[in-house]
Amino acid sequence: MNPIYIARAPEVAARMLGDEMMIMSARTSELFSLNATASAIWQAADGRTPLADIVEGTLCAGYEVTTEEALRDAVELVQNLSAHGILQISDQPIAESTP
Repeated sequence: MNPIYIARAPEVAARMLGDEMMIMSARTSELFSLNATASAIWQAADGRTPLADIVEGTLCAGYEVTTEEALRDAVELVQNLSAHGILQISDQPIAESTP
């Protein structure tokens, strides 16, 4: 499997409330609430770190889950967030955008 890189989309506003991340799309005004696991992936989405490394270092280290299972779930999550325009996905590192 090719590496997957993820980055936060530039047209979103995000704020941590307790252990949940609240994200609003500026494009559609949709509001998303991410649980602790999804929040950890969101916060690590720097565009330079492969998703597999994020999963192994963040999720597998903090939860009792196999790497394969966590990566499968993470890919599904990031594809869903990408479909809503709040994450960018690439097979190459993603350059940071400046506001």
